[in-house]
Amino acid sequence: MSDAGKAADLLGQIPKQEKKGLPPVHLWNPPFCGDLDMRIARDGRWYYMGTPIGRPAMVRLFSTVIRRDGDDYFLVTPVEKVGIQVEDAPFVAVRLEVMGDGEEQRLRFVTNVEDEVEAGAEHPLRVVIAPQTQEPSPYIHVRANLEALVHRNVFYQLVELAVPGVVEGENWLGVWSGGVFFPIGRAE
Repeated sequence: MSDAGKAADLLGQIPKQEKKGLPPVHLWNPPFCGDLDMRIARDGRWYYMGTPIGRPAMVRLFSTVIRRDGDDYFLVTPVEKVGIQVEDAPFVAVRLEVMGDGEEQRLRFVTNVEDEVEAGAEHPLRVVIAPQTQEPSPYIHVRANLEALVHRNVFYQLVELAVPGVVEGENWLGVWSGGVFFPIGRAE
């Protein structure tokens, strides 16, 4: 089968969801069928055979069957598992909704594929600092072993919400959500 036919075949294998929710990809253990020429760029754009996938509904459908095993990413159906490339994180948090304030504040993130997650104990927010550039890369846990890179504009919103806090005896600036304080930068 041609590589172009593999993506169409994979789409046909994704079970139709009767109710809203995600397929149970964590329960599926099909054989590995090789790598697919599909890539998710750092900015959240999906590419197939070097060409951007322009149909948001198709990207959303593929995003429901992505799974991370170790450092590798796969699209998984009940009968097939194919490898894909992910430059950073498979999703990008593109919108932030703030409810409440102070320690009672709740932060809801919406991703580029319309997943919604509220930061808290089950969906932690973390910031990785690049050692050479000191540039922050913030992430929010979305589901299973998958994260969303927080878009720069959304991160700026978090910075505006930042308050002082102490984590393990060190002073930080961070945000509250779901009763949890998430450090986003050292307090000076």
